[in-house]
Amino acid sequence: MDLTITTSLKGKRGLVVGIANKASIAAGCARAFVDAGAGVAATYLNDKALPYVSPVADSLGCKLLLPCNVERPGQLEAVFERIRAEWGQLDFLLHAIAFAPADDLHGRVVDCSAAGFSLAMDVSCHSFLRMAHLAEPLMTKGGSLLTVTFYGSERVVANYNLMGPVKAALESAVRYVAAELGAKGIRANAISPGAIRTRAGSGIAHFDDMLATEAAAAPEHQLVDIEDVGALAAFLVSDGARHITGTIIPVDGGQHVIA
Repeated sequence: MDLTITTSLKGKRGLVVGIANKASIAAGCARAFVDAGAGVAATYLNDKALPYVSPVADSLGCKLLLPCNVERPGQLEAVFERIRAEWGQLDFLLHAIAFAPADDLHGRVVDCSAAGFSLAMDVSCHSFLRMAHLAEPLMTKGGSLLTVTFYGSERVVANYNLMGPVKAALESAVRYVAAELGAKGIRANAISPGAIRTRAGSGIAHFDDMLATEAAAAPEHQLVDIEDVGALAAFLVSDGARHITGTIIPVDGGQHVIA
């Protein structure tokens, strides 16, 4: 008996926010979406980032590649307005952006500045709520909202520092969004990958040590990659996950079970 199960996203359209380059988690997820049959729109942070994002978008066949710096008034709204004009609807969204000023990220949490904390929360957490708000009227037939977190939200991870409380807030936001939009068939979930060698991760002090420690501690004794995250993301936005919402789902080789 053939028990093979495939994820199909044929006919679905989604927005991916957070592609930095071909090695980013968002790029791995976008590839999985496209391979499963979805049409994808993508964003880039600014002109400096465009040369790194554009080749990824081209390889995915993205018809829409739009600028989106959530700190700039109106840019996020313009992205959703363009999607409304071009597609008229949205089936899924991936929020994969995070930021904290280096001085606040590399110092103790108790020493972080009010401005740095506020900026980290705005970019890394509140932007997800803004995207959910803007996606809601486009998800007339239901939809899926995804974001990316890390287990440093619930346990103290050396050098993760300020991003720990910020990701904890993001995970709480996922649960409230799931509760508030569930009646409309809109689901919200967070993927919690293990440490992955990305440009974003390299901003964390002693990141190479974190990678080595995590690989040694995980039951599988190996790190996950962006393809692993993408496979889970594609499933979560598919109809096969239509009753999964409000969850924080790890993909980390079992590292999350180790004390």
